[in-house]
Amino acid sequence: MPERVNNFQGQSFHKLRRACLRRGALFKDSLFPATAQSLFYKRKPPPGLTWKRPGQHLYCYLTQSKLRSTDPHRQDLSPQQCSDTHRPEICKDPRLFVDGISTRDLHQGSLGNCWMVAAISCLASEPSLWKKVIPDHVDQEWNPKHPGLYAGIFHFRFWRLGRWMDVVVDDRLPVSRDGVLLFCRSATPREFWSALLEKAYAKLNGCYEALEGGNTTEALIDFTGGVSEPLSLDREALSQHGDQRRAFFQTLAYAHERKALITCSIRPAEGETVESVLDCGLVRGHAYGITAVRKVRLGEKLPKTGWMSRLLMVRMRNPWGTTDWTGSWSQGSQQWQQMSRAEREKMGLIVRDVGEFWMDFEDFCHYFTDVVVCWLVERALLWPSSHWREVRRYGEWALAPTSPGTPPSTVLHSNHALSLRKNSAKPEGTKQQGNRKEARLGESQQKEGKGGRCERDKTVKKETKEDDSGEVGGWEAQMDKRSRCGGCINHRDTFLHNPQFMFEVRGKEEEVLICLQQEDRRAQRKDGGGENLPIGFEVLKVEVNRCSRVQCVVEQAASSVYMDSRSVTLRGTLTPGRYVILPTTFLPGATGRFLLRLFSHSHMQLRELREDYPSPCVFQCFLPQPTVVTTVYLHRASGLSHPKQTAPDVYAIVRCENNIIRTQVFKVEGNPEFNLRAIFYRRYPSTHISIELWSRGWLWDSILGGARLQTAESEKSRSHVIDLRGGQSRSGYGGCVYVETSSSVCLTDL
Repeated sequence: MPERVNNFQGQSFHKLRRACLRRGALFKDSLFPATAQSLFYKRKPPPGLTWKRPGQHLYCYLTQSKLRSTDPHRQDLSPQQCSDTHRPEICKDPRLFVDGISTRDLHQGSLGNCWMVAAISCLASEPSLWKKVIPDHVDQEWNPKHPGLYAGIFHFRFWRLGRWMDVVVDDRLPVSRDGVLLFCRSATPREFWSALLEKAYAKLNGCYEALEGGNTTEALIDFTGGVSEPLSLDREALSQHGDQRRAFFQTLAYAHERKALITCSIRPAEGETVESVLDCGLVRGHAYGITAVRKVRLGEKLPKTGWMSRLLMVRMRNPWGTTDWTGSWSQGSQQWQQMSRAEREKMGLIVRDVGEFWMDFEDFCHYFTDVVVCWLVERALLWPSSHWREVRRYGEWALAPTSPGTPPSTVLHSNHALSLRKNSAKPEGTKQQGNRKEARLGESQQKEGKGGRCERDKTVKKETKEDDSGEVGGWEAQMDKRSRCGGCINHRDTFLHNPQFMFEVRGKEEEVLICLQQEDRRAQRKDGGGENLPIGFEVLKVEVNRCSRVQCVVEQAASSVYMDSRSVTLRGTLTPGRYVILPTTFLPGATGRFLLRLFSHSHMQLRELREDYPSPCVFQCFLPQPTVVTTVYLHRASGLSHPKQTAPDVYAIVRCENNIIRTQVFKVEGNPEFNLRAIFYRRYPSTHISIELWSRGWLWDSILGGARLQTAESEKSRSHVIDLRGGQSRSGYGGCVYVETSSSVCLTDL
């Protein structure tokens, strides 16, 4: 099912085109006029700049058709008269495409937007991608045989915050005094797809100057709707350990095989400048694309290689269209001279486009510091072979409503500490967050110039106060809990005020990919704004029966970095259970809209938790209101089997009032690790909580034993070791369960 497309600024391409054809006039876009305000907001236009349409003869045709409609006996204008009465053309025979579309069609021009040009070059290499961005490309093409069908209007599509936006532009383009397109242009003078695409993207972002400085990943997401994932590139470890280097190579090969778009860059170190050139010819702070990944076998005649040795190679592309790499396997190097053209083609070591060059992967790991993979999402599949599914939810960081008469939310006063367990489960590949956390802040905007991309990461320490017990602070609901902009976990008084989204992992552990994207603010640069919010998210493991907002952090399952980037992504493996994602800004009080995307192999539901207190069933309306909330954490059991007998298949049941929670079955396990956490809102706190252990049988299940818990109305975390009673525990062997409980007073406005 095709995705819905929204008209940017309410402009419908087909309606506007039909109106222009009826009037016999070329389209003039009043929302993005051919004036200085569409070009710059700080700089002044260069002297001699003019706006021109690509072709002149089309205007003559339209003008003469319009004149003939009012005066049938009027004589047509001569070509010289057309030239005298109309603005000069850029070329005589314009085309949207000349011999198809390729990366050779891209020349950056005088705008510092190589980050965008690099993304377009990736786009040009895959027809299924650019045909989405340039819809109806055949119908939009100039047709000299039917000039009456031309209306000077084009449209392009970009993906913004989960929706495809259709952007309409006219064909008036800024031209320098020398008669050359001022910004992006094709190597073929009469080809205009890249210039018109850049104009549409500039309109989407406010003006051309708003495209100065950026991140290639942002543009790739806008052009594809994909998911960006930064890959860790530890240059020191990769250079010293061949096995790590080979594993990283396999990761890139896997991504490239699945049509992912891969970009990389060299981050300038302290004191180094953007666009400074290394001795090897590579440019710092510049966006390169990886267009091929190859593992090849080389013959004995090549230097520094053994007989039939293997070599890991990557093919790079510079969007500037130059090949400045001067190291091994550079153009004209000794390595290529010892290999015939036939051998190169046989091994796939070919160069397709201008600006491409090959590198030894060891050299790649030595020089490059940042690699980002943009996974393409098609029909909720992240990769064709693994059937990833996507669920998405929109949200907003917002202040509490101020309208009078709005009832306050339910409040839970808790004696719980905001504790970060040292043994909390965490996904593979993520760092456990303790009392300190690093946040990457600062993809700085680049200074004006040709490079167009600077990515400088600044590390900020996030500190929290830790007491002697190892617990971090205390959470108190002293601020308006209706706000949804509480900041990161450092701000423990407001952190849980953020939007909360819950999902569940069932059956067995599962790999997930979580992506948080904020709304684009680049268009606000004209008004003095436009800076991204530093954003990130926390993933908390919560009680298996939770259905309302989290009031206390108990276990962190994963934590993203915090970056002032359009998107932040985290991949990890989660154990079975329920999880809550809290998208946050770094500081409290920052407002904005966001999109949360969750990818998994199995079907998952992602829903926002809005209420602080579970909604009661209809029949429960006549019962007393809950007064105590109790958390039960069933750690494990031991001694459930005789020493010389096979251990039974075991599961546990926790009962509290009318609520029953059952664990999964642990096969042949005498000492099962349940790790079950449940929450109960209790109307009768004086009644006990029971825990039953059962053995699963062929025909019926039998109880192994049970235990009872009595908790105070308000107590901090308390551990219990309880012997089992009843059931098979009477038959001569014992058993016990290890449980942790805590309770707090539940205050409601009901």
